Amino acid sequence: MQNFEFYCPTDIVFGRGAEDKLADKIRQHGGSRVFLLYGGGSIEKNGLLKRIEDILNEADIEFEAMGGVQPNPVLSFAKEATAEAVNFEADMVLAVGGGSVIDTAKAVAVGLATPEVDIAEYWEKGREVEACAPIGVVLTISAAGSETSDSAVLTIDGTGKKGGAHSDIIRPDFAIMNPEITFTLPPFQIAAGVADILMHTLERYFTYTEGNLFTDMVAEALMKNVIRQGRICVAHRKNYEAMSEIMWCGSVSHNGFTGLGREKDFSAHKLGHVLSGVYNVTHGASLAVMWPAWATYVYEDNPERFAQYAERVWGVNAGTPYERSRAGIRLTREFFEQIGLPTNFTKLGIGVKDGAEIERLADICTANGTKRAGIFHPMDKKDAMAIYESVNR
Repeated sequence: MQNFEFYCPTDIVFGRGAEDKLADKIRQHGGSRVFLLYGGGSIEKNGLLKRIEDILNEADIEFEAMGGVQPNPVLSFAKEATAEAVNFEADMVLAVGGGSVIDTAKAVAVGLATPEVDIAEYWEKGREVEACAPIGVVLTISAAGSETSDSAVLTIDGTGKKGGAHSDIIRPDFAIMNPEITFTLPPFQIAAGVADILMHTLERYFTYTEGNLFTDMVAEALMKNVIRQGRICVAHRKNYEAMSEIMWCGSVSHNGFTGLGREKDFSAHKLGHVLSGVYNVTHGASLAVMWPAWATYVYEDNPERFAQYAERVWGVNAGTPYERSRAGIRLTREFFEQIGLPTNFTKLGIGVKDGAEIERLADICTANGTKRAGIFHPMDKKDAMAIYESVNR
């Protein structure tokens, strides 16, 4: 094993009826005036919001609720929510939702702890996070893993760019995780979540660091489980066992455990973030388009690594390393298609782009050609253009 540091302090309550312990966890982690943040109307329609509000009222916990977080959450909304939380004098932010709501809640919690600083300093200008109010989560979507991660991503309004903050300080203090809450999700949203979970480990798996055998085994087991259970979840969204497996894999996939002792690449995320930032497409769907394209472009840099992935995750045992590599990439792409995800621009819903637009996407990805993206195969502007063009159909 290579050297590493691992810190994942999130207090997790997992399983049926987990939300019954919400009030206890709020008090345990210092909350008395809670700013409740959520997204669209789904938790209103399915009764979850009322359930949460009833729990808080019965426990005499004061709270203010604010909805409206959108997929691909924007910095401007996080600023508005921060102002509301500060005005309410909240001492905890409670996110009821998936990655978009949790990432926004992290920004609000940072703003609540340092109200004298515009949160754009952290998400747009890269300032180091200095403090954060307590964060609680009631998870409604298995996907982003933000309930245990040290990161949060927001779209910078009007630019198509994503800004991220990374710090152990912003890991949620607790997460309530009841798989039954996810039963009402549409199949496409479940599938996009499956892709996101798979990507969070794939982006840590492809590395030149050698010797982390247990980390490899953990990553491979998680990916095999996500593929197996993902098929079941999309077809049978009320299958508790499958949905519970996916929910826990989502948390483990992005808390750092599947990449201990090696660097993170996140090239496909960088490529996909541009698409979701510019065209407001579903994050997981953008990853399903971009990862096979990226892998096809770079696998010859280390065919042995890709062949290992093909063999251990997909059971591909025959052929040269190059042949096994291509087979693993093909099977990954086919899996995405089988669960209803897009693998090119047209299926993603954005249509075929002209050369100028492809160049614009590559410019956003590489800061107008001044930066390289990723570490496995550091992408310059030319690389990014070639990868985008390969799925431009």
